[in-house]
Amino acid sequence: MTGDTRRVLVWDIFVRMIHWSLVILIPLCWWTYESYEMELHRLIGYGVLALMALRLFWGFAGSEAARFANFLRGPRTVLAYLTARAPHHGGHNPLGGWSVVALFSLLCVQPLLGLFAADRDGLDSGPFAAFVSDDHAQWAEQLHANLFYVLLGLVALHVFAIGAYAWRGQNLIGPMLNGRADVPREAGTPSPATRGAVAVGVFLAASTFALLWRWGG
Repeated sequence: MTGDTRRVLVWDIFVRMIHWSLVILIPLCWWTYESYEMELHRLIGYGVLALMALRLFWGFAGSEAARFANFLRGPRTVLAYLTARAPHHGGHNPLGGWSVVALFSLLCVQPLLGLFAADRDGLDSGPFAAFVSDDHAQWAEQLHANLFYVLLGLVALHVFAIGAYAWRGQNLIGPMLNGRADVPREAGTPSPATRGAVAVGVFLAASTFALLWRWGG
């Protein structure tokens, strides 16, 4: 923190909880698939979908820094940021915002494909594979497997970006642990989410997981 900045709460508990939960769940997805622990693999997939349901809702009704409208910017703003002509960003910067959306989009698509996937031998299938044809179920299985490598690529880029910012003296890990980041003194304090939004978010995530567990069990 310098004389031109002040430290404020930027990332709320939901944003941080979702972030660190995914750090744990994504490697577990790989491990359970490779070790053929498919029941646990499916449960983890349900958990990822529940987190994504919460994050999508939180992107519209959550705290100020978590809302998509506050960090998704057009091409001109992204270009200005890349050429160092954009102001300081306390939350996601214009480029980082789009990378987050790409990552979250894939984290929605990937487990959804798993719900309808079935292998060629029919020995294992997602809970909703019976609702589609065998060809579509096998296509979902193949795409589900291949997109995981795309997901790993996006995660690798994310980690690389964190390292690059750290090299330039900007710590991105600390704010994602304690929620606090340095913002310009003239910038306003990000507004928190309402209690109603918190309650709806918790209900949505819990309901998503419970319904998938019930229907997929």
